[in-house]
Amino acid sequence: MNWEKLISNCRLGQEHRHLERHDDRTEFKRDYDRLIFSAPFRRLQNKTQVFPLPGSIFVHNRLTHSLEVASVGMSLGNDVAAALSARGEKGPFIGEIGQIVATACLAHDLGNPPFGHSGEKAIQTFFTEGKGAYLQEKVSPEFWSDITRFDGNANAFRLLTHSFKGRRKGGFAMTYSTLASIVKYPYPSYAAKKNKFGFFTPEHNDYVTVANMLGIPRLKTEDGAERWARYPLVYLVEAADDICYEIMDLEDAYKLKILNLAEAKELMLSFFDEMGKKHIMQRIDEELLYDPNEQIQYLRACVIGLLEHECYQTFMAHEDEILEGTFQGSLINHISEVPRQAYVHCAEVSKSRIYRSKPVLDVELSGYRIMATLMELMVEAIEHPDRYYSQQLIGRVSSQYEIEHEDLEVRLMAVIDYISGMTDVYALDVYQKICGISLPII
Repeated sequence: MNWEKLISNCRLGQEHRHLERHDDRTEFKRDYDRLIFSAPFRRLQNKTQVFPLPGSIFVHNRLTHSLEVASVGMSLGNDVAAALSARGEKGPFIGEIGQIVATACLAHDLGNPPFGHSGEKAIQTFFTEGKGAYLQEKVSPEFWSDITRFDGNANAFRLLTHSFKGRRKGGFAMTYSTLASIVKYPYPSYAAKKNKFGFFTPEHNDYVTVANMLGIPRLKTEDGAERWARYPLVYLVEAADDICYEIMDLEDAYKLKILNLAEAKELMLSFFDEMGKKHIMQRIDEELLYDPNEQIQYLRACVIGLLEHECYQTFMAHEDEILEGTFQGSLINHISEVPRQAYVHCAEVSKSRIYRSKPVLDVELSGYRIMATLMELMVEAIEHPDRYYSQQLIGRVSSQYEIEHEDLEVRLMAVIDYISGMTDVYALDVYQKICGISLPII
């Protein structure tokens, strides 16, 4: 891969119009603005990040998380762009890398269903363990692989590229570079070793178009699986996400008293060597940061700054491997020893103390039941559309989803689109209404 071809401002579905300009913004800034003002992005404010929503203590949701990831992504992209420009790298859009990465960061969680990973699991297991298992005989193997491995990453690519009913060709008509930057797993579901994959079967050709235009090579694999090299900027988007969710979860856990002050400070200081720790504590004293919350916020900023610089340096050190498609793992796995070990330890603490805490488990259990019930009732409705109750349920679905299409696979995907696009609050509201738990008049 080479940088001159990798950065393109051509738009999916609007290739014939890519030279037209309507204002002074770059095409990549227009991508960013298009996402900020979109309905799927707004809905992230009511989607669970880790802790239940809403609560008396404000913690992160998918929207605030995405904005923070975009901020770190912008810094990473700008640092890489500056380094490439300084060595004389050719290409008219090298300076736009920070904007592209920030935009992809905004979009990286768009496809996540309500209730986070619990929602993903509910959709998958409805078909593998639930009442939807009988549908395997009615759909293609590729489509069955898609829905039994349903993944928010692939769903984000679908949201941005699919031409929903009434939507123009190319969906959001984003630039090729922005779209490529969100495909963390560049292969279809049937080529995935685990549940993670990059795009559903209906969007397969869209990804191939993007990959071919940007010069992303298809890899030669021993099993002949259909896989591509990762687009280089994906590593920066992934790093920004890794940095934010791990460190911000620690701050949220402190606010919710899952971790005490001493534990939170110890975890954050562990990213630094002895000299670094001493310098930070000295600055806390000099700035008169006596408030515990202010101390945690300062420490969080220091850790994020350190990890951003480490990931930037790692990217540049392994640039050749990344462009060759041979780099293995994430950037965070290759940073220097002290912060890497601290990150691993924080991940272990998060798994044992945070992600298995009672508030998190409660929302996962409730969310799973809500999602499973919605899937069961809506799939039954599209299988028996002539029934009175089915017609009532189908009548609730937005016209952009082809819920009454003659093709069963299209109808099933419409159900998944409808349910996965809900916010936590809306999913709960629909669940309560269709189950007779609440009425608008009561």
